[in-house]
Amino acid sequence: MKKKDKYQNPGRTIKEMLFNVTEKFPANNAFKIKNRGKIEPISFMQLTKDVQTLGAELYSLGLSGKRVGIIGENSYPWVNVFLSVVCGGGTAVPFDKGFTSEELATCIKRSSIEALFYDGKYSQVVHRAAEIAGYGEKASEVTLFKMTGESNVIDQMKLSGELKIKTGNAEYINTEISEDDPAVILFTSGTTSSSKAVVLTHNNILSNTRDMHLYEDFYPDDVNMAFLPLHHSFGLGGVIVFMAAGACSVFCDGLKYITKNLAEYGVTVFVGVPLLVENMYKKIMQQVKKSGLERKIALGNKMAGALEKLGIHARRKIFRQVIDNLGGRLRLIICGAAPLMPEAAKGLNDFGIVTIQGYGLTETSPVLCAETPQDICPGSVGKPLPSVTIRIAEPDENGIGEIIAKAPNVMQGYLDQPEETAEVIKNGWFYTGDLGRFDESGHLWITGRKKNVIVMKNGKNIFPEEIESLVVNLPYVDDCMVFSREKHNELVLWIKIVYNDDYLKQEGLTEEKLSEIVKKDIGRINESMPKYKHINHFILDNEPMIQTTTKKVKRNLEIEKINANREEERWYTVD
Repeated sequence: MKKKDKYQNPGRTIKEMLFNVTEKFPANNAFKIKNRGKIEPISFMQLTKDVQTLGAELYSLGLSGKRVGIIGENSYPWVNVFLSVVCGGGTAVPFDKGFTSEELATCIKRSSIEALFYDGKYSQVVHRAAEIAGYGEKASEVTLFKMTGESNVIDQMKLSGELKIKTGNAEYINTEISEDDPAVILFTSGTTSSSKAVVLTHNNILSNTRDMHLYEDFYPDDVNMAFLPLHHSFGLGGVIVFMAAGACSVFCDGLKYITKNLAEYGVTVFVGVPLLVENMYKKIMQQVKKSGLERKIALGNKMAGALEKLGIHARRKIFRQVIDNLGGRLRLIICGAAPLMPEAAKGLNDFGIVTIQGYGLTETSPVLCAETPQDICPGSVGKPLPSVTIRIAEPDENGIGEIIAKAPNVMQGYLDQPEETAEVIKNGWFYTGDLGRFDESGHLWITGRKKNVIVMKNGKNIFPEEIESLVVNLPYVDDCMVFSREKHNELVLWIKIVYNDDYLKQEGLTEEKLSEIVKKDIGRINESMPKYKHINHFILDNEPMIQTTTKKVKRNLEIEKINANREEERWYTVD
């Protein structure tokens, strides 16, 4: 891929960013979408027109400057609505498409939206939610708009808005927006009663976009696969970052179509969570093993390393076949939301696909730290972005303490929750609730979540994530979770392992045979750690655990489920 100059002028607001990038790259593809199986490009010029025409209609309906909800699959109409709302001074409120009607009703009431755009496939959930919330089809409080599927209103609204603009109505286009205005309200993962509604301003989002442009290598001819859900800060922030670069974003047809979509869209950048990236790497290595190519891969890595000492970078040529199996153009993988297995990070980088980790939260719009292509340290989450200052609060003897941050991308606060906001923002510092340490080179290492720490009876602290990162490396493990139970007035460690059915079929294993392998593997892991960190028992299951949309285990709910099914669980003791 021929790299064009990086574009680093996103602007102060999302509206300004859109106008700036359209002026510089009017003919560049902002998106590519599928229409009845055919791929169609949408230029930045067309995107801006669609935003303005839909926005003009929203303005005429009295929704300018209001809160507007969106729920649905990642799609161009979703992005169109989002941009039309925020570029008109309104606040977009994306909802998790996995919500039940009851959960959606709760969030509708908490966010006080005045309109809700929804995918046709979620009609039943949305209408039931409106009833539960006390609103009808078109009550004065909340108006429902179907944005996809048959009889959707988007195209008609844009035609009506276009007519208004042509007849001289410029109120929407001329709407002034401050960088301190709220742009989006995002609900954090968790139950709807315990989740918090995070208010992010235009400045929060664009300062993070600007930092990402300064820190990473994004180009106007990049093609980004917008796989992560847009109602999540990581997914939404990624699309905005690539839009601001003049690059194209595309939408995945589904989990099982990732490889196909990488090829047909010519994807150059994939932004994902560890589970997806690790599975991608595991499939590559399974194929390598099946084809008996381990020795060839090892020799290729040795050759690439020798050439790099001479200033020659040839990994993409040496491992051309691997890259071709991932669409042929994939050059960069960005991983976040949870720790990426170092083996997968190193392996993909060895193949010539730059794979970097980042760290952040919904409350930080979202990125605080990241590796760069020039500074990769597998296992760490890199260094703070240019505008971000990070400290470790009250570090222990190992330098581990709570990660706190001061940065322009820290949220305005939690919606209508001043006490909860004051708990996490103190004297200008945001307390993340995550535990970590800096190494001598300034890379940040995440050691766990403060609330997940298991305190043993002897006062020793155990970070479940440390042990999980070792177990998840085992080839048959899809996911795992460490927890504790009391036995004879002592706490003992357990781990639930979700195993991969395909691996068992491929290796001709039963669950009983697998349990013997697991005992030996966990025994070896135990030997590498102090006795108080030893796993005593494990549970095997092939059903996914309760997860957030970014594939993080909801620990409290999963432990409740385990305890409720204690009589039926399949558990084993480590010898």
